[in-house]
Amino acid sequence: MKAMVLRENQDGHWLREEDVEELVPGRGEVVVKVEACGVCRTDLHIVEGDLLSRRKRIVPGHEIVGRIISTGEGVSTLVRGQRVGIPWLHSTCGRCEYCISGRENLCLHKEFTGYTVAGGYAELAIAKEDFVFPLPEDKDAALLAPLLCSGIIGYRALKLTAPLPGGSLGIFGFGASAHIALQIASKIGLDVTAISRGERHLELARELGATNTMKYSELRPGLFDAAIVFAPAGEVVRQALFALKPGGSVSVPAVHLDQLPAMSYEEHLFKEKRLFSVEANTRADAREFLALSERLGIRTVIETRSMKDANSALLDLKQGKIKGSVVLRSFDNQH
Repeated sequence: MKAMVLRENQDGHWLREEDVEELVPGRGEVVVKVEACGVCRTDLHIVEGDLLSRRKRIVPGHEIVGRIISTGEGVSTLVRGQRVGIPWLHSTCGRCEYCISGRENLCLHKEFTGYTVAGGYAELAIAKEDFVFPLPEDKDAALLAPLLCSGIIGYRALKLTAPLPGGSLGIFGFGASAHIALQIASKIGLDVTAISRGERHLELARELGATNTMKYSELRPGLFDAAIVFAPAGEVVRQALFALKPGGSVSVPAVHLDQLPAMSYEEHLFKEKRLFSVEANTRADAREFLALSERLGIRTVIETRSMKDANSALLDLKQGKIKGSVVLRSFDNQH
């Protein structure tokens, strides 16, 4: 089968189209023909080497929408032809203290789609039956793809900040995940402000229901009850804490973050401010979010590219040129 394989750490030339071994499902596994795969910032961290490589010849991609073409022994809840989504979390051990206490996102033995297991920048992808999610049959696969990671992780970050209804939420950095989280927050009654350096991104935030938008230079203390930092920059974490009200929370749904700068305890952390990192998600998060997004009518704003153009999509993401999300169409559907 064809796949885009990580070969070098050079801007715009990370991946190369190759023929790789066909996938055969093992016990409890399904093989999915990829219809579309979203491009996530985590993919960029992987190809740039920010995340330590744990396998050779990585095929990135973990916002996968496709149809099951074969099932392994023991699969009982999924059938051939069914449309499913494959997310970042590929599997957990199910036995450790984190798994048995409902915190499987912290499992020390978890595997990741598109990182430790071949991902969706390919004709086919493989997944565990218990870690995929049925998706609507009547929607464009490309519109569904960003929900599988950008949407789920933004939802978990929102839950961790736990702002009260009617409270104020600051969203720092406005890309794929933020444009989904903003819609949920505004639809459940939060007063949402988007903070970004890019006017195009702020324009989209206003279109999607932001109460207010601002540049980083406009921040001041006591603006927000809660904040989510989507920008993978330590300096932005400090700015979010600075703008927080006493007793507020900041969550950081980043798999990689550059160096945190020095902070003043009195200015940034005192008065019971809380700072959370967000590590992956649980399957319960995914089920909750997918049901909620359907009920609230969450829409994704996407640009589509050919699977063969994965390098240029990643480069545009790095350079901040993407409005909303960018999604790769399957090899046999390049329009």
